[in-house]
Amino acid sequence: MNKYKVLIIDDELTAREILEQHLSKIDVVQVVGSCKNAMDAFSLMHETSIDLVFLDINMPEVSGLMFAKAMPKGTKVIFTTAYREYAVDGFDLQAVDYLLKPISLERLLKSVNKFKNEVVSTYMPEEQLFTFFRCDRKMVKVVFDELLYIESFGDYLKLHTQNGILVTRETMQEVLQKLPLDYFIRAHRSFIFHLNKVDSYTNEHITIGRNAIPISRNYKTTVLQLLNGYAQKRRDA
Repeated sequence: MNKYKVLIIDDELTAREILEQHLSKIDVVQVVGSCKNAMDAFSLMHETSIDLVFLDINMPEVSGLMFAKAMPKGTKVIFTTAYREYAVDGFDLQAVDYLLKPISLERLLKSVNKFKNEVVSTYMPEEQLFTFFRCDRKMVKVVFDELLYIESFGDYLKLHTQNGILVTRETMQEVLQKLPLDYFIRAHRSFIFHLNKVDSYTNEHITIGRNAIPISRNYKTTVLQLLNGYAQKRRDA
């Protein structure tokens, strides 16, 4: 499963450890680096493509605000600090969010969801409109916008589409690698759903047409945060 690559920059070890522990519980992100200063972070960012940086503002030598101005174009930043007065400067740099320490998992989830909503495009590039799945000894083209949800049963997967059901022996992990993660969300070890196709949801189920998709305990917090954030974004649009 492809995940958003995250870098943590904070001169306090405890702050880095807490943030990394929280992020390990969020399915859509992967911490690929944790640095105590800007110089180490610059070196890592030259070697690895980073999607999102959690950046402490008040650091020695090179402050978080200075570092943010020098980051590669397109890299998103969420500022973290113990000082509320830095918030205005942070948002002047078009930060995704501003987190005041100590950071709770619930508040962090909201920030990650906000980041995810920002990077979700209003359209999919042409090369990402479809993929192929091995079904009945042949590769079958499936358009992403026609794929409602995916259900695991035994050694097979059911691909529920607007045109019917396809069956493949590919694994969940193989399928996840083919899907755009901005649109397809895992709600259960046996279910993946298309975010745009949800008709209604509760704390326990997602409804797509007449079909109810369970939300498991392991995925509930992330899924509900994503759904609530997506609904809010639609209302604000």
